[in-house]
Amino acid sequence: QVQLVESGGGLVQAGGSLRLSCAASGRTFSSYAMGWFRQAPGKQREWVAHIGRSGGTNYADSVKGRFTISRDTARNTVYLQMNSLKPEDTAVYYCNSFPINDGNWGQGTQVTVSS
Repeated sequence: QVQLVESGGGLVQAGGSLRLSCAASGRTFSSYAMGWFRQAPGKQREWVAHIGRSGGTNYADSVKGRFTISRDTARNTVYLQMNSLKPEDTAVYYCNSFPINDGNWGQGTQVTVSS
């Protein structure tokens, strides 16, 4: 099992940027593909992006071209660079292994985009 701590959220105006971090500890971080997920108020948690062990990436259509996922294996950290933010990006953002391990969910980090 991996312990995950998300950070970097905040309040930003539409069109702005934020960089989220997910610090991992526990079992070997580099063994896992990792993903970012988000849950908006009143909605189910949804997949945003994931990055494979070798660095291959995939994105939800709603964020493609605006968000970039990356990982620093030496720091056991996964990042989500979010540019051109929209009000509909407002949500709590979580990281997890990919596929998901329900035992890994952390507290998440709140992202609020004002119009």
